[in-house]
Amino acid sequence: MTTTTSGAPVAPASQVSLDAKGLAKVRKVKPYNPEKRRSKLLTALLWLCGLYFVLPILWLVIASTKDNADLFSTFGYWFGAKFSLWENLKDVFTTGNGIYLHWALNTVVYALVSAVGASFLATMAGYAFAKYRFPGAKIMFSVVLGAIMIPLTALALPTYLIFSHFGITNTPIAVIVPSLVSPFGVFLMRVYAADAIPDSMIEAARVDGASEGRIFFQVGLRLLGPGIVTVFLFALVATWNNYFLPLIMLNSSNLYPLTVGLAQQQATSAGGGGSQALFSTVITGSLVSIVPLIVAFLFLQRYWQTGLASGSVKE
Repeated sequence: MTTTTSGAPVAPASQVSLDAKGLAKVRKVKPYNPEKRRSKLLTALLWLCGLYFVLPILWLVIASTKDNADLFSTFGYWFGAKFSLWENLKDVFTTGNGIYLHWALNTVVYALVSAVGASFLATMAGYAFAKYRFPGAKIMFSVVLGAIMIPLTALALPTYLIFSHFGITNTPIAVIVPSLVSPFGVFLMRVYAADAIPDSMIEAARVDGASEGRIFFQVGLRLLGPGIVTVFLFALVATWNNYFLPLIMLNSSNLYPLTVGLAQQQATSAGGGGSQALFSTVITGSLVSIVPLIVAFLFLQRYWQTGLASGSVKE
């Protein structure tokens, strides 16, 4: 060990050389090789999951181009001898004096009203759980988490008995009101609001004299936009595809959504007894019924992806 004129110790040249070599070894980074990070098992599982979702839609598209004869005499994943898509579409919208359009309108009303209401209620509840401290908050949120684990079919019969007691079965209210409750939406908005809205911004708004309602509607809703769209999409798809609840709540065919209406047509065709065979019509109607969901997803996809990612990152 040597010293400088000022008396400060100086490391030997050999030690400095060794330290430099060691630092170089530490800083040496191996190039990234994506092949070593790739798992054949996970790739195969992803392909299986993709096929699980794509194959039914592919079958539905191909089957919609067949008539009743080709539907039962040809391979499911190949076209028939006759391309009957346009005839099937015509039958969809003309069978039963155009009852399909009435069912589609019912479905749009049920789904939109339920999705908007469920999104708004879930947003209010999630914001309250995330930004307010009140007695019983943890217990209430635990109840919400427990409600997520309860299947909706288990609640359908008790809901029917309650609605029957008040005489509101066989009405649109019987389908819309149960769909307004979304425990998963409350949980999602609670997690998202906790990070999306800074507490300092709420305190600043309070200092400026803003009421709690004004803070929620003019500050909170704007910051919670992606999360609201996410809950809206989940509620929209759930209500659009709901079958069991409308089945037990509604008796009049004029109030049926598409799920129940198409199922009734399928049951009529399978029952025989001189009834008209509507197998290709039901399949084509099912294809038409998923088109609005695809359009809604493609239109709101960027908000949906942002809503899932933003609330999971904490700065």
